[in-house]
Amino acid sequence: MKARDFSVLFGVISIIIMLVIPLPGWLLSVLILINISLALIVILVSMNTTEALQFSVFPSLLLLLTLFRLGLNVSTTRSILSEADAGGVVETFGTFVIGDNPLVGFVVFVILVIIQFLVITKGSERVSEVAARFTLDAMPGKQMSIDADLNAGMINEQQAKDRREKIEHEADFYGAMDGASKFVKGDAIAGIIIVLINIIFGLIIGMAQLGLSFNEAIDIYMRLTVGDGLVSQIPALLISTATGIVVTRVASEGNLSADVTKQLLRYPTLLYIAGGTIFFLGLTPINFMLTTMIALVLIGSAYMLTRKSQVEEPPTPDEVDESESEEMKSPENVVGLINMDPIEFEFGYGLIPLADSNQGGDLLDRVVMIRRQLAIELGLVIPVVRIRDNIQLNPNEYRLKIKGNEVARGELLLDHYLAMSPGIEEDELEGIDTVEPAFGLPAKWITEDAKDDAEMSGYTVVDPPSVVSTHITELIKRFAHQLIGRQETQQLIDHLKESNPILVEEVTPEPLAVGDVQKVLAKLLREHVSIKNLPVIFETLADFAKMTSDTDLLTEYVRQSLSAQITNDIVQGRQQLKVITVSGEVEKLIAEHIQQTEHGSYLAMDPDTQQKVIQSVSENVENISLQEETPVILCSPTIRMYFKQLLDRFYPQVIVLSYNEIEPTAEIQSIGMVNVA
Repeated sequence: MKARDFSVLFGVISIIIMLVIPLPGWLLSVLILINISLALIVILVSMNTTEALQFSVFPSLLLLLTLFRLGLNVSTTRSILSEADAGGVVETFGTFVIGDNPLVGFVVFVILVIIQFLVITKGSERVSEVAARFTLDAMPGKQMSIDADLNAGMINEQQAKDRREKIEHEADFYGAMDGASKFVKGDAIAGIIIVLINIIFGLIIGMAQLGLSFNEAIDIYMRLTVGDGLVSQIPALLISTATGIVVTRVASEGNLSADVTKQLLRYPTLLYIAGGTIFFLGLTPINFMLTTMIALVLIGSAYMLTRKSQVEEPPTPDEVDESESEEMKSPENVVGLINMDPIEFEFGYGLIPLADSNQGGDLLDRVVMIRRQLAIELGLVIPVVRIRDNIQLNPNEYRLKIKGNEVARGELLLDHYLAMSPGIEEDELEGIDTVEPAFGLPAKWITEDAKDDAEMSGYTVVDPPSVVSTHITELIKRFAHQLIGRQETQQLIDHLKESNPILVEEVTPEPLAVGDVQKVLAKLLREHVSIKNLPVIFETLADFAKMTSDTDLLTEYVRQSLSAQITNDIVQGRQQLKVITVSGEVEKLIAEHIQQTEHGSYLAMDPDTQQKVIQSVSENVENISLQEETPVILCSPTIRMYFKQLLDRFYPQVIVLSYNEIEPTAEIQSIGMVNVA
C-alpha cells in the first residue's frame, strides 16, 4: 500500500481513539481547525467539479467527516465537563458569539443551529432522495439509448460498455448519497442534543461539584458550549451545503484511500483559498502561530501539487500504452531534491535583521566582500553562500554548513557588542561571558553604554555583524580544501589556459588528470597555502609529474616552489621567525618508519614512540604560545609531510615547514626542539 492509503486508514483509527482517550486542549484546537479546513476544501471542490466522476468518493468521504466531527464532539464534551476547558479555538468562538450577554449569544447560536438543521440539512436530504429516485427511474431509458446508438453504428462496443458502466456508477452514487444524507441529518440532531447535555450537565457539575455560583457556571459552560457548537455546526453546515451541490456524481471503482487523496486534492489552487482563510482566522484572538502553521501546510501542499501535476490533459486510450512505455524508460526526476549548497549560513529568527536590508542589515554585502577577499588571498573562487533563516535554531543562534555538514555554530546578541580581553585580569568589565567564535578567545557581550569604557581599558570591541563576518571568513579558510572539487579545478585550469595554454597542455590531461591536479590544490589549501600563483604550481607539476604521479610528493615539490609566498605569509613583516626544530634523532626515526607501497607511502610508527614525539611537540607548542607566537615547526624536506600527518590528529593548527620552504633571506630563531628523550 502507498503512503496515501495508510494516511486515511490511520485517520479512521485516530477517530476511534478520540472517542476513548481524553485529548489536551491544544490538540483539540488543532483538530478543530483541521475539521474546518477539510469542510472548506470539500465545499470548494464540490462547487468546481464539472462531472460526477470527479468527486465520486463524496458519499464515503461524507461518512468519514461525520465520524470525525462526532469524535470531536465527544472529546470536547469530555473536556468541557471534566476540565471546563476545550482549547483556545472553542473558547474564542464562544466568546465571539456570547459577548457580554450569555442569553443573547445563546439565542444567536440557536438560530444558527435551526438554519443548519431545518434549511440546509433537511433540504440536502430531500434533494439526495429525489435525485436517487429519478436516476433509478431513468436507467432503462438510458440503456435503450445506448443500445440504439450501438446498433446504428454511432458508437463501438467499447464506448457502449463505458456508457453502461457510467450509468451503473451514477445509480450507485445516488443510492449512496441518499443513505449518506441520513447520516448528515443524524449528525445535526446529535449536535443539538450534545449542546443541551453540555449546558445542563455543565451547570450541575459547576454548581454541585466545583462550588460555582449560577452566574459563574452559566458564563463558563455557556461560552464553552456555544463555542463547541459553533466549531461543529460551521463545518457541518458546509458539508451539508456540499451534499446539496453534489447530486449528479458517480461512484468510482477505485479504493477509498486513493480516491480521497487524489480527488480531494484535484484542484491545488483551492488549497490556497483554504489556507488563506485559515490564516486570516489567526488575525483574530485564535492562536496565530497555530493557524499560520496550518495555513502554511495547506499553501505548501498546493504549491507542491501544482508543480508536480501542472494540470496536464489526460491521455487518450491509444496514447496510454505508449506513454507508460516511455515512463518506464525515463528515470524519475529527482535532481532538484539532491542539490546541495556548498556553503550554507543559517540563523534563528532573532538574527533576521542581520540579513534584512530594510532593517539596516548588511550581511549580504559583507558576504560578497568576503568572497572577493578570499578569492584574492586563496586564489579560489568561493561558491555562493546560501543565507537562510531556520526556525529550528534558537532565536540568536547561527550555524555554518560546508557540503551539508555543520562545521560551526555560534550565538549573537544584536543589541550588544563583543569585547575581547586585552589580557589584563585585574580590569573587570561587566558583561555576559562568552567566547569569540572565530579564534576561541575569551570575551564578553557588553551593552552600548559600556563600549567606550571597554575601549579605554584596552578591550577590542566589535559589533555583531563583524563577529559573524570574521567567523564565516575563518571557517571558509579552514575548510577551503573541501570546496575545491574537479569542477572548480577545471574552471581554474580553463582560466589559466587563456594566458598559458602551452603550460596547461603539458600538465593535463596527460600526465595528470583533473582529479590529480585537484588533489594537489586541495592539499595546499588544507595547510592554508594559497593557490593563487597557478602558473608556478603548473610549472612545478610540468617538471615533476613525468617522474612521479604521487600527489603527496607533487605537493611537496609545489610547496618548495612557492617558498617565497610561504615565507612572506608566515613572517608577515616580523624581523625574526621563531620556530621549533626537529632533532636529528626524531628525523631518523620518522625516516626509518616510512613504508612504501604501490599506492604511495605512509608513516608506520609504533604508538609509544608516537606518544613521545607528540608529548615533546605539546611542551614546545605550549611554550611558544606563551610568547604569543604562531607555532611553527621546521624540519627536513624528506620527512615534512609525514611529520605533518603525525601532528594533524593532535595539533592541526601547527604549521610544519621544511628548510626548502623558507627563503634564505628570512632570519630564523630556534626556541625549542622536538625530541624523544
